[in-house]
Amino acid sequence: MRRILVVDDEENIRLVLRTLLRKNGYEVETAEDGEQAIAQLDRFDPDVVLTDVRMPKVGGLDLLGTLQAKGHRATVIVMSAYGSVDLALEAMKAGAYDYIQKPFKQDEMLLVLKKAEERESLRRENRKLRAQVESEHTFQSILAKSAPMKEVFRTIAKVADFKTTVLVNGESGVGKELVARAIHDRSPRKHKPFVAINCGAIPENLLESELFGHKKGAFTDASSDRRGLFEEASGGTLFLDEIGELPLLLQVKLLRVLQEETIRRLGDSKDIKVDVRVIAATHRDLAADAKAGRFREDLFYRIHVLSLPIPPLRDRREDIPVLVDHFLARNNERLGTKLRGLSSEAQRLLLEYGWPGNVRELENTIERAMVLAEGDCIELHDLPERLRQALDPVQVQLASGELSIKKTVAAVEQILIRRALVKTKGNRTRAAELLEISHRALLYKLKDYFIDDL
Repeated sequence: MRRILVVDDEENIRLVLRTLLRKNGYEVETAEDGEQAIAQLDRFDPDVVLTDVRMPKVGGLDLLGTLQAKGHRATVIVMSAYGSVDLALEAMKAGAYDYIQKPFKQDEMLLVLKKAEERESLRRENRKLRAQVESEHTFQSILAKSAPMKEVFRTIAKVADFKTTVLVNGESGVGKELVARAIHDRSPRKHKPFVAINCGAIPENLLESELFGHKKGAFTDASSDRRGLFEEASGGTLFLDEIGELPLLLQVKLLRVLQEETIRRLGDSKDIKVDVRVIAATHRDLAADAKAGRFREDLFYRIHVLSLPIPPLRDRREDIPVLVDHFLARNNERLGTKLRGLSSEAQRLLLEYGWPGNVRELENTIERAMVLAEGDCIELHDLPERLRQALDPVQVQLASGELSIKKTVAAVEQILIRRALVKTKGNRTRAAELLEISHRALLYKLKDYFIDDL
């Protein structure tokens, strides 16, 4: 944080700041407006941009926008003269770290820079710790620390080197394609194509051409020869997602390809040799489908050489904090937000919720909460209503068949107390008024129900 770019259209201000900052050990460059500053960014690469908010040509707000568009990590501090404080506050809302009002005292300026330096040092340490945590719990781009996922990683490492067909089983959203990619990336085929197709997302009449290709004139719209995905993936890996949705006619053709390692384009009379490793995935019980005649048994046994089940997120809750930290960091960078974490109540809810949509649902939930959050922390009310309803104590009581009035009333009291605390942002006195009980009674109930302050 020792390189500072001073941007101001007043020469005296630039001279004063350059002298002061160099005297205090900073490396300083100056620019008379935002346009000149932008031209100096790549050459000087400042740690801090100290800019006047109101300038001719390109002002401080426009300069801030350019820095963000370029992804530049410089900390921006804006200076405002009397009458332009509103612009400075607007700049802070847009991402500036702080503002200082002119005329300023030298000690005041140095203090603001020192605070910015301490903040950036803390951010660097956080990034370093996050990177360390992610490196410790990352396997081929998959983040996890739970024992069930460690077992998945061990299996991936064992099977990656072989051409064996793998069937990845798991609920929607658990990351079956990530697992397939991990197998490919650990294999000798990693420099060859990884091609993925969702067998349930393409109309049946187009799927055969998509997989095996076609010759010109094979059907009405076939105006030229076209390679299918098996040819595209030759030498590499073909990932057949939701293979349980494959029509029975194509199941026969897929079995032939797996057995003979040749494909035949639609409308062609010649076979084409292909070298493809097939990884299939499904959320269905293919064994049950095979017995019921919905899936060919011979194909099931052919792709079921090695089964790799991926546990749902509810069975590996230790992975939730690691994933949440990752989604927070990634979205902060992508969305330009600055959220630092979750409240204790929000964390508890994420850990206790059942996550029927698994990792995909968690990822979408975090992004939504980050967009809605008003502070620098995700609060309970920022999370979707369905999460809170899923943990509604009354619903849990009634669903369990509980008939005790005492227990059910206690469950209702917990709901109302938590809602009152959320509404009053943790103000116990105001919460007690909303609940129409005494402050002392509320304190007793907080202790009895083990409810922490929000």
